[in-house]
Amino acid sequence: MGKESIKTKVLITGSSGQLGQCLKKIEGNYPNLQLCFTDSKTLDICKKENLKEFFANSQFDFVINCAAYTNVENAEKEPEKAFRVNAQGAKNLADICKEQNATLIHISTDYVFDGKKDTPYTEEDLPNPINQYGKSKLAGEKYIQETINNYFIIRTSWLYSEFGNNFLKTILRKSGNKEKLTITTSESSSPTNANDLAKFILDLVDINNDVYGIYHYSNLGEATWYDFAKEILRFSRKLEFIKLEKTDNYPTFAARPKYSVLSKEKSLECFDIEIQEWTLSLKELMKN
Repeated sequence: MGKESIKTKVLITGSSGQLGQCLKKIEGNYPNLQLCFTDSKTLDICKKENLKEFFANSQFDFVINCAAYTNVENAEKEPEKAFRVNAQGAKNLADICKEQNATLIHISTDYVFDGKKDTPYTEEDLPNPINQYGKSKLAGEKYIQETINNYFIIRTSWLYSEFGNNFLKTILRKSGNKEKLTITTSESSSPTNANDLAKFILDLVDINNDVYGIYHYSNLGEATWYDFAKEILRFSRKLEFIKLEKTDNYPTFAARPKYSVLSKEKSLECFDIEIQEWTLSLKELMKN
C-alpha cells in the first residue's frame, strides 16, 4: 500500500449561498482537495475571535470566501451591514490568512465599476462604484490587497444557478404563475452560471496556481436583463405563453452600472481555461 497523498485543505465560508452550494455539488470531482464548508451560523467572518478559534483547531491551505451581503437594494438602506460583511469580514479573513500563510480566494463583483465604459472592463480599469453594495465590495478588495500577497480576487457578474435566490429562479417562478414580465433593457453585463465559476475556482486550487492578483470571470458574451429573461423563457418553452415586455426605465432604489461587462482576456491567458458563452451555459443548466 502506497502512502496516502496529503490533501490540500480548503475552507469555504458562506457555503449556504448559491456559489457555496455549487462548490459542494462538484466536491467529488476533486479527490486531492479536502473541503470544509461553513456558513454564518458555524463561522461568522465578521467576528475575529470566531475566526481565531476556528483556525486554532484547523490548518488550511486555501480559504474561499463566498460569504457576502449581496442585496443591492437593501445595501442602500443599511450600508453598515453591507460593509460589515463585505469589507470588515474580508479584512478579518485576510488577517487570519496572513497569520496562517493560507491563500485567500475572494469573490467580488462587476459593481465595483461605474458603467460609463462601452467596452469590457479590464482588471486595470479604475473602479468607481455608484452604489453602497459596490463600495462595500471594493473596500473588501482594498483590505485584502493591503494585507496579504497570496490572494486571488475574482470579480464576476449576474450570478445564477439552481440554488438560492437569483434572476433565473425569479423568472421561472413568475412565468410559472403566468405573470406579465416587464424587464429592463438599460443595463448590460454577462449572465454567469455559478456552476462554471465554482469549477474555475476549484481548478485554480487543484493545480495550486500562484499567479496571484485580481481576475475577471464571467460567461462570454453580453446581454441586457431583458435578453436574459427572453432566453430563460425560450429554453423553458414558455416564451410564447408569457407576456414579456421591454422597459428602458425600471425604477430601483440603488443606482446600477449601465454597462458592466468584464473582460476575460487576462484569465484566459493566465489559466489556460475555456469559458462558455452565456446562452450555451444557461441552456445546459436548464436541460439538466
